[in-house]
Amino acid sequence: MRSRFFQSLFLVALLFTVPLAGCLEGEEDTALRIAFSVRDDYTSFDENPQKLADHLSEALGRPVELYPITSDALALQALRFGSADMAFMDGGAGWLGWQQYGLEAMAADQNADGRTHYNAHAYVLNDSAAAQALNDEDESTDPFAELTGVGSCHTGWLKSAGMLIPMGYFIGQGYAEVVGDESDIESLRNTIFNHFGENASIPESGSLYYGYGGALRCLSEEAGGVAFAKDSSLAAYCGHEDAVDNEDWCLDATRYVKLPSFGQAPSHPLMYQPDSVDDVTRQAVVDALVALNTTEDGRSILEHILNTPGIVPTTTAAHLGSYGSLIGAVPGMAAYLDDRYSANGE
Repeated sequence: MRSRFFQSLFLVALLFTVPLAGCLEGEEDTALRIAFSVRDDYTSFDENPQKLADHLSEALGRPVELYPITSDALALQALRFGSADMAFMDGGAGWLGWQQYGLEAMAADQNADGRTHYNAHAYVLNDSAAAQALNDEDESTDPFAELTGVGSCHTGWLKSAGMLIPMGYFIGQGYAEVVGDESDIESLRNTIFNHFGENASIPESGSLYYGYGGALRCLSEEAGGVAFAKDSSLAAYCGHEDAVDNEDWCLDATRYVKLPSFGQAPSHPLMYQPDSVDDVTRQAVVDALVALNTTEDGRSILEHILNTPGIVPTTTAAHLGSYGSLIGAVPGMAAYLDDRYSANGE
């Protein structure tokens, strides 16, 4: 009688164990999908993202597949609708995915200097009212307030450090008033002209004052009184020890004054769909990517496939929070990004 009882108990336990084992085995067999831009003409396997997928598959002990995409817009939609589980994308797409679709960031790539961001700044000349307000040791004077009516030199239309971050700051902090429809991104142009004057430089690609160097040149040639660029811009164009290596339009380095940072522009985050990637899988993926930093083969993947010197762990709020609060203050920004990264986006 006692023997039959234990036999029955064993059979009941077995009935519960078999389906559980099947579920676990099924999870291991389910492929993790990473949306990635792929080509048909790689010159070597070192450039093929399949090498990244193979590395992740070996580290995770489960299949990892590439879901081919050609743009951040398609990457967003792949995560949104469940065609892929994770994807690297630019900061704007990542922020939109976070706000609109509940996506999260697990890691970020590093810039050449090892950081996962760069700071956006305003540059002025040392004889300007803004520079004097910065350096007069008087807390009642505000260098940013002194920029009202001063011709601005932007790097281009809707560029992060050259327009979106500083304008988000000026609008969000109450320095600049939105002119026009607050749901239309085009109202930003009128807002800029209203705040900085009709001579504000918003250059087209390829024109004289386009880009970081162009904005600093605009300031140097006094076509404007403030240039918006990133923290390393001045050193890159006008900060070489040998002056012959500087651009011919550069002034003496002492003429430039960098105002306090408006905020940070993030590097590319690895966004994931929390509905399909649990915490254990997320951590395993992060560990596998960070491990690339430590081996020769891993560094080859970073250089040739991910175009970065390294990967670091991060969180959504840490990587995208301050950036989002700034660009979110720009009129029509959310609608613009939603349209740009829609299913039909490029």
